Amino acid sequence: MADDAPSELLSRRHQMFPLLTDAEMARMQRFGTRQTHAPGAHLATAGEPAPGLFVVFEGVVAVSERDGMGRVTPIVQHRRGHFMGEVGALSGKPSLVDGVAVGDVDVLLLLPSQLRALIIAEADLGEGLVRALILRRVALIASGASGPVLIGQPNSADLMRLQNFLRRNGEPYHVVDVGTDADAAALMEQSGAAVGEPLVVCPDGTVLVDPTDEALARCIGMVDTVAHDELFDVAVVGAGPAGLSTAVYAASEGLRVVVVDCRSYGGQAGASARIENYLGFPTGISGAALAGRAYVQAQKFGAEILIPAQVQSLDCTRNGPDRELALRLTDGRRLRARTVVIASGARYRRPDVPRLKEFEGRGVWYWASALEATMCAKTEVVLVGGGNSAGQAAVFLSQHAAKVYMLVRGPSLTASMSRYLIDRIEATPNIELKPHTAVTALHGDAPNGLAAVSWRDHRTAVQEEKALRNLFLFVGADPETGWLSGCSAAVDAHGFVLTGAAAGAAPDGRQPAALESSIPGVFAVGDVRSGSVKRVGGAIGEGAAAVAQIHQYLAAVDTS
Repeated sequence: MADDAPSELLSRRHQMFPLLTDAEMARMQRFGTRQTHAPGAHLATAGEPAPGLFVVFEGVVAVSERDGMGRVTPIVQHRRGHFMGEVGALSGKPSLVDGVAVGDVDVLLLLPSQLRALIIAEADLGEGLVRALILRRVALIASGASGPVLIGQPNSADLMRLQNFLRRNGEPYHVVDVGTDADAAALMEQSGAAVGEPLVVCPDGTVLVDPTDEALARCIGMVDTVAHDELFDVAVVGAGPAGLSTAVYAASEGLRVVVVDCRSYGGQAGASARIENYLGFPTGISGAALAGRAYVQAQKFGAEILIPAQVQSLDCTRNGPDRELALRLTDGRRLRARTVVIASGARYRRPDVPRLKEFEGRGVWYWASALEATMCAKTEVVLVGGGNSAGQAAVFLSQHAAKVYMLVRGPSLTASMSRYLIDRIEATPNIELKPHTAVTALHGDAPNGLAAVSWRDHRTAVQEEKALRNLFLFVGADPETGWLSGCSAAVDAHGFVLTGAAAGAAPDGRQPAALESSIPGVFAVGDVRSGSVKRVGGAIGEGAAAVAQIHQYLAAVDTS
């Protein structure tokens, strides 16, 4: 959602703040509740749960951004026919802005569930509302005047980690350089943070020293702490393209859906700089933009999405009156579901290079976002890998770096990369392909980060060392299936989940459906599935196909 340039947002301001007609306001009334507020009343407060969407019937509501350090930036004043809210209104997440009544106001409040009902029932009206909500979130991300304040030394490993977490989850934030801001430096000293440790000031004023991603998520209200004792029709583990596709199709067809992911929506595809072979996007689309739209779409249809929340195990004994499956989360919660979809994808593979872990986040990266690209501006970098993700990253980085050395073990890129990417790499003068080559050593120290990289051509045995501060690794991935260990799902030699005929007969003697695992009612889609094509389009297609098979499974269970 954060890919629209600020200049483009300005040109779309009429879409961001549309004026509702009297007829449209009348149509919306049956979905919400009229309220009146006195002068100075807060309809929304930054950092606190957003009530929903407010439609202004009479009066004026002043909207402004406010960060945890008390800095206020006015945004807009809503009058009759305007509405207040952004994409968080779909799910009741904390407000990113303050909304204050200027004089007496008369508004219509639509709770998140009522807003979703309106969007579905009034499709033409809903289209404009959703577009505005998305554009407003994009504008908030671009402005960097709301959300948490990150204080620290620019390009420090932990500060970069926090930025990546927030950026990939579509959360606005801004960074303050402790070396140039006296207030930030004073706050760092008061907090007792060590040199190099980042400080986070949450919208409610809470100060965290070098927090984990989970602690930061709790502080800004990302984490859902509701027990969720209800029985879901579908529980999806993983919010990459396959998991989000499953959620969109299942929720749109009336199934009750919950999605769980321990990191962010989008999976590995969410870090792709540009996907150019996805149907319907002839000029390409970034993985973050595609994933962001799917994330909003799933919420629009009512899917519950828990991020970050990590699945610890799957209980497939089917105990209880409903004989349901159960997911145990690491925070102790238990989610009950009639079916489970394994969409947990794969984790980045680490090549066998000495000292690799020492430099992770300090010059060694497994993705290439705008943050890393800015950091690499006008410097030389090295990238390892020969697949599409590596090709997309190389082309993206070449637009910022002085030179990109691209290392592949094989003789060329043809075995694993799409032709359009190969052609683009060959046409990019500052990408140098080095076939038959692998990284052999990393140089530097942990406090200062990576200083140089050595690699070796295994045909000629020639070793080369370059003073490079950034190494990007795209060398494949291993399936994320540790949480399935208690259920013994059938997997192939590499640990990917087998489905259909390859999974063998189910315990009840039934032949599994094409995307069903050896555990009845448990399906696998996307990169985690054995035999999948490892492409975004394929993952999305599998998610849609899995929903059809889930319907068939549930129908059979209900009639048995």
